[in-house]
Amino acid sequence: MLGTCDYPDSSNPFFFQQVIEVAMALNLLRVFHFVSTELQTYSFLRTIKWQLYPLNSLSKILYPQCSRTLSTEPRKAWHQWVPNKGYHNVVRDQPCCNLGTVCLHGDAGENFKLDCKQHASSNEQNFLKDLNSCKTVKHIFKLLNSLTSITDTMAASALLKMSQIERDGDGLKNPAVLLENEVFKALCFQFEHESSRLSTTGLVTALYACVQLYVDPQSTLMVQLLSECRVRLNKGQMVIADLCLLGKALLDLEGPGCQMLKQMMEEIQTQKMDDWTSEEIAMVYNLLEAGVGEGGNYQQLLNKMNTHTFHLASRLGRKAKNDILNAMVVLKQTRAIPLVINLCKHSVRHVPHFSDQELVVVLNALMYFGHSDRFFTDALERNVPKKAFVMQPEAISKVMQYCSQRRILSPPIFDAVAESFVYNSDNFTTKEIALQIIPFGKLNYLPPNAGQLFRKIENLLRRRFSQFQPRTLLNLLHSCILIERFPVNFVAKIFSPYFLQQLEAEGTGFDKFVLAQLTQLFMTMKLECRTYEGPNLPPKYRVKSFLTSGRSVESLVDEHLYNKVKNALTDLLGARNYFASRVLTPYGYTLDAEIKLDEEGYVLPTSQREEVFRRIALCIDDQRRFSANSHNLLGKETIKQRQLRLLGYDVVQIPFYEFDRLQNREEMVAYLHKKIFPYSYRLAW
Repeated sequence: MLGTCDYPDSSNPFFFQQVIEVAMALNLLRVFHFVSTELQTYSFLRTIKWQLYPLNSLSKILYPQCSRTLSTEPRKAWHQWVPNKGYHNVVRDQPCCNLGTVCLHGDAGENFKLDCKQHASSNEQNFLKDLNSCKTVKHIFKLLNSLTSITDTMAASALLKMSQIERDGDGLKNPAVLLENEVFKALCFQFEHESSRLSTTGLVTALYACVQLYVDPQSTLMVQLLSECRVRLNKGQMVIADLCLLGKALLDLEGPGCQMLKQMMEEIQTQKMDDWTSEEIAMVYNLLEAGVGEGGNYQQLLNKMNTHTFHLASRLGRKAKNDILNAMVVLKQTRAIPLVINLCKHSVRHVPHFSDQELVVVLNALMYFGHSDRFFTDALERNVPKKAFVMQPEAISKVMQYCSQRRILSPPIFDAVAESFVYNSDNFTTKEIALQIIPFGKLNYLPPNAGQLFRKIENLLRRRFSQFQPRTLLNLLHSCILIERFPVNFVAKIFSPYFLQQLEAEGTGFDKFVLAQLTQLFMTMKLECRTYEGPNLPPKYRVKSFLTSGRSVESLVDEHLYNKVKNALTDLLGARNYFASRVLTPYGYTLDAEIKLDEEGYVLPTSQREEVFRRIALCIDDQRRFSANSHNLLGKETIKQRQLRLLGYDVVQIPFYEFDRLQNREEMVAYLHKKIFPYSYRLAW
């Protein structure tokens, strides 16, 4: 038997008379086809049945007569789906299940067979290990049926595991199989009737599991569990772990405005933070991330936690670091960057052991806070190539996205991704395809298997062209032209009125960056793909300048580097009017500096427009125009220089890593002379 109840005294002579009257009334109701689905009615029927339960051993005639009435409708309505709220209305009839003994936290009375504490603890550890290996609820039921006794925390853990297996979006995969099972009924029945005897951990775990299983909040089970939680919260009997789990349950039930949730947060803030374990700190972060901390709520608590956690970073476990980093992103803790950097620094040793999801969390944090770590990158280079073929597409896409955003060119990672893409990309989403390929163009890198890679991309585009979002497709094709892989077979579709309308409708109209991409794609077809005979980009979609605010297909020169070059160039040419700065060409590109020469090679003043025979375009390339960890020029700068040469300019590159080594003005002038006029002698002015 799974529960205790204070039965009426059957020795009382008036008791049998009352029972007979009740039984007659119930039979009368059955005759009139009494059917109700109201929770209160079921509760009443259940109470009556419990009053009659002792007669099962005293009379072979009366109890079957009564129990038949009591079991007709309630037994069929163990759970009901409440469509407007998405809950299961759980009705608690006495289940018929030989689950064994449930060992409660308090005194269970003589109807319970309690194990000794040491034995129960040993059983619990073995049970939780077996429970974690269960893949279906049937396995869990089989495990429970094999036990002679379980503790309340074991029972609650079983419910929680069921919710993790069965929960599917906004519902359960197969609610009837779960909620009609006798073992499940027995567990719920026990939790409802013995809530006051449960351990606090068992209580809050059971409540949270029921919330995850979408049990109706108005059901007696939920009311009992919530009521008991409130009693213990008022008494201050909950530790941090229990408070956090209760908080998650309350968030799902009533949202962040729940009064009991506010009381619970006040209780958390009264507890001494120095006594919290690393797991408890992570739990509080998770609770705040789940919704309690939205809108800047409890920021003072967060500030204290951020400061406290900074000094604990080296002692935190892998999961705790991961949870805290995720919370940092969700809660937008931009003032806690030192904590993020410290956590990422101490996460390096965990990279070989990260699951795909854990790696995604860390990379998200690094990208959100704009931080990159050389040691973390080295760890990625050692481990991603080993796992590239078996990593989830989301994880490998996030690795490439991180490299792209932080301008990290890593040949080992890029080569491994290129190889895995050729074999695995058929199952990728269109977004994952784009995220993995765009970095090759942005960082100007062709892998050893470039031929295979781009043939695969072309095949994917042929089969799935219509599945791509317009802007995702444009970003993908634009990245290809940066590294001289020209999508000639698809440009005609891009320039079609239908696609351009889709592109415009996807966002809030055309922004300048999209128009710049379209213009550069059109220009590439004209300059580098002379065989292209498809439609042209309509003039109204072409921009006159590729420089745009925010994102841009070319970048402005760094002011500090430009000033140093300008001063040396003035000394070289003899006057400031012999070169122009930030010159917008008729082709949309902006030159950092331009020098005009006549047919004999003499420098002309910038104001002169006639007799110009040669134009020299100076590209003053600072660190931002290269990948962060090498001297490899970015794709957008490479295409600019390539196309300027095709347009007739003599392009002279002045990279920062050469110019910054120069010690004085004389060295700078000599360097520029050798770069710009390599075949002429310099005269002293």
